[in-house]
Amino acid sequence: MTPFSLPPSSFSLSAHPHSLLFVTISGAHRFGFPSLDSDYDLRGVHVLPIDDVLGLQPGEETVEKSGFYDGLEIDLVTHDIKKFMGLMLKKNGNVLEQLLSPLVMHTTPEHDELKAIAADCITKHHAHHYLGFAATQWKLFQKEDAPRVKPLLYVYRVLLTGIHLMRTGEVEANLVRLNETAKLTYIPELIDRKLNGTEKGTLDQVDLSFHEREYERLRAELEQAFENSRLPERPSGAEALDDLLVRVRRKTEA
Repeated sequence: MTPFSLPPSSFSLSAHPHSLLFVTISGAHRFGFPSLDSDYDLRGVHVLPIDDVLGLQPGEETVEKSGFYDGLEIDLVTHDIKKFMGLMLKKNGNVLEQLLSPLVMHTTPEHDELKAIAADCITKHHAHHYLGFAATQWKLFQKEDAPRVKPLLYVYRVLLTGIHLMRTGEVEANLVRLNETAKLTYIPELIDRKLNGTEKGTLDQVDLSFHEREYERLRAELEQAFENSRLPERPSGAEALDDLLVRVRRKTEA
């Protein structure tokens, strides 16, 4: 876990309307290829007051706040703990990546408990999340008149994350570390373009047919990794999540 601080700005987590369980960094900073002008994607879990849970009027299950703070673009999204746990029990790779991000802005002992339970929420069917996400990013990359490096990097990051997860059961979202195993020779150059360019930077020269072949090859590799995976068919962490949820709610009530 790496304590993460934003560059100096007027933004503060203390302005969040609810108690926070954790806040981590997601997006390009998490994935290992932030541009000079990349925004900061903050993701986390909040805990609604007990009255908001028990009353007829539901509280804010999701809180979203985005804007510029002294020139710093920040996008903050948090879910109430119950909603987040529900997503953990589905084949949602995003919430696992957010929960297990090593770039931590705010944490609690309950965050550590939630991370420990995450291993029992991973199934082989998370492969479908990564296959679908990669397909979406590939379509985005293909349809642009001036192909951008960002969606192409997302295609490779997502596919390699899925392959790694199916083979090891570990959630790794940093493309630099993923490529230490994959050893794709073109990845460092693409990352360098993104690191030294802008968020919407384009590729001056791109071999579309080459990347299409690589996309299809890695997609097939992920599908095969899914077939061969020894990960469980269903999550087994529901009971532990329920126990933690009840304890957190009681703590909030106290």
